[in-house]
Amino acid sequence: MKRLLLPFVALVSACSPQAGGDPVTRIDLENPDAEVAAAPSPSPTPDIDSACETVTFDGSQFTHCTADPADHAITTMLGSPPHRGFEAYANAAPDDAKRVAFAMNGGMFDGDGKPIGYYVKDGERLKELNRNDGAGNFHMKPNGVFFGTGGKWRVMAADAFYSQIGDRPQFGTQSGPMLLVGGKLHPEITEDGPSRTIRNGVGVDGNGRAHFVISEGPVSFGKLARYFRDVLKTPEALYLDGSVSALWDPARDRMDARAPIGPMIVVQEKTR
Repeated sequence: MKRLLLPFVALVSACSPQAGGDPVTRIDLENPDAEVAAAPSPSPTPDIDSACETVTFDGSQFTHCTADPADHAITTMLGSPPHRGFEAYANAAPDDAKRVAFAMNGGMFDGDGKPIGYYVKDGERLKELNRNDGAGNFHMKPNGVFFGTGGKWRVMAADAFYSQIGDRPQFGTQSGPMLLVGGKLHPEITEDGPSRTIRNGVGVDGNGRAHFVISEGPVSFGKLARYFRDVLKTPEALYLDGSVSALWDPARDRMDARAPIGPMIVVQEKTR
């Protein structure tokens, strides 16, 4: 299988520069020689106030965070270079940060941290839907969009989104590939392929709750997809990123900051 090497400035990469300006190695899905990123911050003992929990599935640990429309609101956020991360967001908006239940990076981005696919914040579209062909995970179609208005959140494949969604949502971010479509694995994802790295994704269940999952160590696309399918029962699930995947869980004093990130999905407690 041919290895895919994309440089720092490649638009199909969600990776940011590593120390010393070295180029980032992006991997093909089935490349057994894939490089593995460092694991996220260890999860402390679960806190009853946290929306996140550490779980074990098929021999691997994941952190699973749940956003409930009854309790939470979701927005998207972009950092400004060179401050692209949760800490910069918290420092820039301390009042908003006090309401954060958790946040994850969410969406592919270019070398400047700007989204390469659909991106909407507060009803303003900053980037159009990207249906182009290309190399890399983002273009492994179908890719998809996580979006919502008020307490109604959805994950849809990009082509379905294009043909069915006419009204602009309050928030939206595009990534890829889809992990699940109609309850089935993406056609190019196997049950547990040899490619391993840290990965995160999102899916919405039949009750309208959004489930965000990040692996605590290197896992395959298939294992992450099967967790959404077999445990969370989300008919659609979207891959958010790999290697730079990050979680902010204030209740458990966790704020991953291994590399600069692009779009962030911020889940906030609703004001009562």
